[in-house]
Amino acid sequence: MSAKNVEHKFIVPNSVEVRDYQINLANQAKNENCLVILPTGLGKTVVALHVIADYIAKGNGGVLFLAPTKVLVNQHYEFLKNTLAIDDIVLITGEDLLAKRKKLWINSIICATPEITRNDIARKIVDTNQFSLIIFDEAHRAVGDYAYVEIAEQLSGLDIRMLGMTATLPSEKEKAKEICDNLHIKSLAERNDSSPDVKPYIQETNTEWVRVDLSSDMKIIQRYIKLALDQRYTELRRNGLRLSDNKSLSQLLNSRQFVLKQNRRSAKPLFTAIRITYALNIFEAHGITPFLKFCERTRSKKGAGIKELFETDQNFTRAIDLAKSAQANGIEHPKIDKLVEILRNTESKVLIFSSYRDSVDVIQKQLVEMNIAAEILIGKAGQTGLKQQEQIETVQRFRDGITKALVATRVGEEGLDISEVNLVIFYDNVPSSIRFVQRKGRTGRKDMGRLVVLIAKDTIDEAYYWIGKRKVKAANNMSDKITKHLEKNKQVMDDFF
Repeated sequence: MSAKNVEHKFIVPNSVEVRDYQINLANQAKNENCLVILPTGLGKTVVALHVIADYIAKGNGGVLFLAPTKVLVNQHYEFLKNTLAIDDIVLITGEDLLAKRKKLWINSIICATPEITRNDIARKIVDTNQFSLIIFDEAHRAVGDYAYVEIAEQLSGLDIRMLGMTATLPSEKEKAKEICDNLHIKSLAERNDSSPDVKPYIQETNTEWVRVDLSSDMKIIQRYIKLALDQRYTELRRNGLRLSDNKSLSQLLNSRQFVLKQNRRSAKPLFTAIRITYALNIFEAHGITPFLKFCERTRSKKGAGIKELFETDQNFTRAIDLAKSAQANGIEHPKIDKLVEILRNTESKVLIFSSYRDSVDVIQKQLVEMNIAAEILIGKAGQTGLKQQEQIETVQRFRDGITKALVATRVGEEGLDISEVNLVIFYDNVPSSIRFVQRKGRTGRKDMGRLVVLIAKDTIDEAYYWIGKRKVKAANNMSDKITKHLEKNKQVMDDFF
């Protein structure tokens, strides 16, 4: 397929290829407040570009482009600088001093982080009347008290078009409705991998589920952790709490308010059970070192039952002692061995996702010891986090082929232009439709892709896999439900006026 390039007065010639689905989505977004739903790697930012160029051409006013992280905002800024035929484009983040921001806010096209935007609106140094279009990238974040919600509310009374962009709707109907209501969305503009006008631009992705057994040493440690957890469940049930046998973290977390208000004697066993469940989940999905680091951090904190758990609980202290012995003998997690095996038989670049920060370090260290060029991509939080420029440089080395394996936390899932890879590996499973779609979208665009999902048998890993699969299916069916919700909202407004 020979690609044609977009011809538009305000789009740089030969900078963007024509894709009908992007133009169709943009046309819908120009007409009313719209949530664009397009899987990772298919060009949501290009859709935004078409809308922005149209608004500039009509002289409608300024554009505010928001994204949740400095790195993402910088990426959008660089993209617009290279594709928009206009010089009046600026970047605003919390790193800019107040005096500088006051001057930057008067520009036509502004790329900014949501927190600094919300704060500067409150400081009254932003003329909100200057905007005709506001774009919320990673719009699924527009829930609770996230800055997107307040910004949208403050601008809702003005004549401003609102455009949200996300890879997929959440699987929970109430959360999807909340996003649309918070951003004052009137319609959905959606494409997925099965859409006829998208299919020419994607390749097949072969998915392999690789199940591994915990080692005998790990199973013994697992048993002691579970015994410690059983002890707390027995105590909680004796105190009158109705808990199911599946011992899920969610049911414990959901019991907190009841316990604190009406059953205070259960506070210590409940919060201890929550800590043990976190520890068990980390152990099963990520292995020895992440488990020990979690225990070390938890032990240093203050809280009900911590001293008892780490000093007098025979089962849990035994689990820690055995884990330290296993670590000394070089035991981590069988997933590591499987990962090395896969990479040794792979010539191409590999993107590895793990939700847990300590796990990322372990994976990268093991790969480097096997002479595999590997780097980590993590957020900026904590003393060992990567700053914005370090993240950008890490991604660039991966793009350039200097790094073969990039081991990423959630920062690698959300929006970053990491580039196309032929192999994506899920080191752990996430019970989230949004994160699954974001991860998977890193492969199978330009060339045939391969997705490998590592699963530890009979653990939380396996449970999360099935939960995630159900949620992806639910998310795929969510659009019709939300469209009905939006149509109902529209009818209510029509009847009112």
